[in-house]
Amino acid sequence: MNVTGTTDPTLTDESIYSIYYHDDNFPEPCTKEGVKKFGGLFLPPLYTLVFLFGLLGNSMVVLVLFKYKRLRSMTDVYLLNLAISDLLFVLSLPFWAYYAADQWVFGLGLCKIISWIYLVGFYSGIFFIMLMSIDRYLAIVHVVFSLRARTVTHGVIISLATWSVAVFVSLPGLLFSTCSTERNHTYCKTKYSFNSTQWKVLSSLEINVLGLVIPLGIMLFCYSRIIRTLQHCKNEKKNKAVKMIFAVVVLFLGFWTPYNVVLFLETLVELEVLQDCTLERHLDYAIQATETLAFVHCCLNPVIYFFLGEKFRKYIIQLLKTCRGSFVLCKHCGLLQNYSPDAPSSSFTQSTMDHELHDAL
Repeated sequence: MNVTGTTDPTLTDESIYSIYYHDDNFPEPCTKEGVKKFGGLFLPPLYTLVFLFGLLGNSMVVLVLFKYKRLRSMTDVYLLNLAISDLLFVLSLPFWAYYAADQWVFGLGLCKIISWIYLVGFYSGIFFIMLMSIDRYLAIVHVVFSLRARTVTHGVIISLATWSVAVFVSLPGLLFSTCSTERNHTYCKTKYSFNSTQWKVLSSLEINVLGLVIPLGIMLFCYSRIIRTLQHCKNEKKNKAVKMIFAVVVLFLGFWTPYNVVLFLETLVELEVLQDCTLERHLDYAIQATETLAFVHCCLNPVIYFFLGEKFRKYIIQLLKTCRGSFVLCKHCGLLQNYSPDAPSSSFTQSTMDHELHDAL
């Protein structure tokens, strides 16, 4: 399932990609059966791996935030919402994995709901990464102002507004997703009743602008100012903070930029700026590969916290020691116990990520 709604995991709907001519003098439609076979073999195992690692990693983030951090700062609220976004996103992947391997067998209702959940998780995840960049910028560059602005209450209000925006921009996935049967094969895809090309182009532009251009611009501004501020500090932990910032930006760029570039090229195909069947086939292969690469990003946030955040790593290890068995049925997890290793020394307590950055000051 492509987030633009122009393709599905199997990429077999020739009506989307092929140009149908009514005159025999025109070339034949561009067929892509090889893309279908490639997607059926390539996508299901990768979607399954992303689902398993994303579910495990982000579930551990949620447990740590509730059990140890107790959501005492704005950053904790954003971290929780980012983990929920990633969980929402990965929960749709088993459906797309089966769809890529076979066909859509889950009915019209789930076609609409899963498409919508997929998009909400996609947009909200990127939005919360952007908000966390702004949050760190305020915490490091505008310390005095951040003491008043970065409260749990403000974090909750901004998070609710962010979810509202994500739900709104994802509505086309709910409204226009539909099931159709062609050649005894059932598809779940986005189908516009009018101005199909214009809708597809607008959808692709929306993904590029809201999913890459605006978040990346904000992240680069915030982190460049943070690094400039940290350069004036002589704390030995400055390098660790800069490494975390570098990791967040590079991973976001590395995992999302290829996908957005391919989407932009597909937009040119929709506008008939690019008209070459071989190029279209290559783009279809590329979108499967780059989309899966982008999906992996939802598994990486817990990895970043674990390897670059000392306190977060300590909490994960503590959680694993406490819950030696199953995370679901473990009777000794003590999720309701009052465990507070970070007892606040004042009314304002920094979060895990804040500690890593503020230690550099």
